[in-house]
Amino acid sequence: MERSTEVLVVGAGPVGLVLAGDLGWRGRQCIVVERGDGVIGQPKMDQVGIRTMEFCRRWGIVDQVEASPYVRSYPQDNVYLTSLNGYELGREPMPAMQDEKPPPESPQHRERCPQNMFDPILQRFAAAQPGVELLYRHRFISLRDEGPDGVVAQMTEPEGRTLTIRARYVVGCDGGRSPVREQLGIGMQGRGLLTYTTNVVFRCAGFNALHDKRPGYRYMFVGPDGVWATIVAINGADQWRMSLIGNDKEQRTYTEQELREVAQRLLGRPFDLEILSVLPWTRFEQVADHYRKGNVFLAGDACHLTSPTGGLGMNTGIGDAVDLSWKLAARLEGWGGPALEDAYEIERRPVARRITQFSTGNLSTMLGARSDERLYEPGPAGDAVRARVGRALTEGLKREWYSMNMHLGYRYVDSPVCAYVEPEDPAQIEAEYLDGTHYRPSTRPGCRAPHAWMADGRSTLDLFGRGFVLLCLSAPAAEGTAVQAAAREAGVPLAVQAVDEPHIVQLYEKRFVLVRPDGHVAWRADEIPADAHSLMRTVAGNSTRNQHHEALPV
Repeated sequence: MERSTEVLVVGAGPVGLVLAGDLGWRGRQCIVVERGDGVIGQPKMDQVGIRTMEFCRRWGIVDQVEASPYVRSYPQDNVYLTSLNGYELGREPMPAMQDEKPPPESPQHRERCPQNMFDPILQRFAAAQPGVELLYRHRFISLRDEGPDGVVAQMTEPEGRTLTIRARYVVGCDGGRSPVREQLGIGMQGRGLLTYTTNVVFRCAGFNALHDKRPGYRYMFVGPDGVWATIVAINGADQWRMSLIGNDKEQRTYTEQELREVAQRLLGRPFDLEILSVLPWTRFEQVADHYRKGNVFLAGDACHLTSPTGGLGMNTGIGDAVDLSWKLAARLEGWGGPALEDAYEIERRPVARRITQFSTGNLSTMLGARSDERLYEPGPAGDAVRARVGRALTEGLKREWYSMNMHLGYRYVDSPVCAYVEPEDPAQIEAEYLDGTHYRPSTRPGCRAPHAWMADGRSTLDLFGRGFVLLCLSAPAAEGTAVQAAAREAGVPLAVQAVDEPHIVQLYEKRFVLVRPDGHVAWRADEIPADAHSLMRTVAGNSTRNQHHEALPV
């Protein structure tokens, strides 16, 4: 059997579903193939980051995330302790989802919505788009890139028949052991293996009544060798995920009895638990050498593997999908040029390198809180050790709990489809790269266009998403006529929006700011360029040489 589509997505995890849903939302055709049945037995993630929630706002599915089965009144504290009936070493208080308010920098806030709750929302979103089809229990076999004619890929259907799919583009969203990446022969670089870990999801009603600590979202258990296990509230009620953090030498295999004994050690007393699933997994720090080969692209875990210490893996993958979606849509619609395809790797690969290094740093802080057997001893000597370890974790992990700059502050500093017309300070760029916590809104090209509330109740982010938007700040929309005419001639979708609200004018810094469909700034200046056609060719990927690019020293 043979089928055809514009984009074939291999893998229906969160990244593949977002890519398909966003392509469909843009009016494009997409087939998603997934070897599994779409049911999540054990959630691998549970935090939907603030930038991902901004995308959910764009797609109109925030209410579904907020209505997920996670108990929204459940406290989100991170607690460091020897055992739940032992010593508490420190605590980072965090509000319950129902009590958390959006920060000034965003119309949204992060949400607790584990993958077994989030994936079904994304499935519904993708399936609701007219051009999207989800094919579960279809196993990817091979692909052949035929250049201008696109890609021919083979799948195995549930009944064992071979399905051939012809697509203009193929995107591998098929996980850390990506068969698509392997077929492309693309390698991975980085520190590699960090730890072997085992996750155990168990059910225990009234678990928090079995200990004397105030409830928390994540309990981190500390021994003389640092943090060695965690227990996380999976639904804020009766389901929990216990993670046993091993080393980088061997993957341990536990019997069910051993897992029960470890759980009882963490609680500090015997108790009954129902083990629902066990998942051994390997923690890596790796980034793919390339994100693309010809008409085939990679996104999500297929091109970057990171420690989950920071909640950046899935959220970065969703950023990949949003970045790639508008570029592929532009190519399919005919107005986007070939530089858009090159720009995907140039923009997104540095983001992956940054988040993987940051997340490994968080892991090192966890594992580095070492002490000795006095950690368990009562009395002044033990108190001193516990206070020291508690301070080290409480202070050291603040960068993980408050990492807004990792979620909102990444910038595309070397993109061929951004127009850089101002001098830049390389030292400032490097400092912002290294700072994971302090987000500073900016409209410099490559940055996420900042949020501000408008007088009509909308966020500035609500203006962006479908096509380009030229903001005229304290300038009449008529001043954007030349850019609008150039866009119209090139077939580039562009809207002009006049804004004269003083706080937004001040925030956006320049009189004219051009924002891309993904919500990142493409260009800004105080005057409309003399050659608006050249600007439009650059940002649409049709310029053979980015004339605006030379001013940026990176």
